[in-house]
Amino acid sequence: MSAGWPDGVDPAALAMPHTEPGMVIGLFGGSFNPPHQGHRMVAEIARRRLRLDRIWWMVTPGNPLKDHGHLRPLSERLAAVEALAGGPRIHVTAFEAAHRIRYTADTLALLHRKRPGVHFVWIMGADSFASFHRWQDWRRIAETFPIAVVDRPGSTLSVLSAPMAQAFARARLTEREAAALPFRKPPAWVFLHGPRSPVSSTLLRNGGQAG
Repeated sequence: MSAGWPDGVDPAALAMPHTEPGMVIGLFGGSFNPPHQGHRMVAEIARRRLRLDRIWWMVTPGNPLKDHGHLRPLSERLAAVEALAGGPRIHVTAFEAAHRIRYTADTLALLHRKRPGVHFVWIMGADSFASFHRWQDWRRIAETFPIAVVDRPGSTLSVLSAPMAQAFARARLTEREAAALPFRKPPAWVFLHGPRSPVSSTLLRNGGQAG
């Protein structure tokens, strides 16, 4: 392992997962501090509605917009995601750490260069979408890969008024068209509704319990 790579992290988790040309892959990134059933529900809704071949749970070194004071080590968060989300169509990866990447825009640019024959979709919860305009180069993200936004408790209305939704209103697909999203030229996005979990990472860090 190269010097400076995260301690205790399996080198396999730092490698970009294998792909084949034509695959449809959902990219589900976050600090997952900790991961919970709400995350799993978002990923599962996206997998079914977008008819994904794989989902990559991309465990980030740390979200630049969040306080890292309570951030668990990357190795612990990877293990927790594996325990929660492991399955034949799931890849848990921390390849962003190996490439020293901090921003999603740079991650997607890397994938665009390295895996040009793959249909990638960025997956995010509606709670994150509301503040998407604060992300580094958010417009470039929207113009790199299609985006699937999955409803979260208390965030339904904020999606419709979000700066991203307004800036790319004409690029929004209906839910009926969700399966076509991975093949649309970006910018393209869809808002998916489905079962919702009230659990959040903040609630769990503060000692809350899932209902």
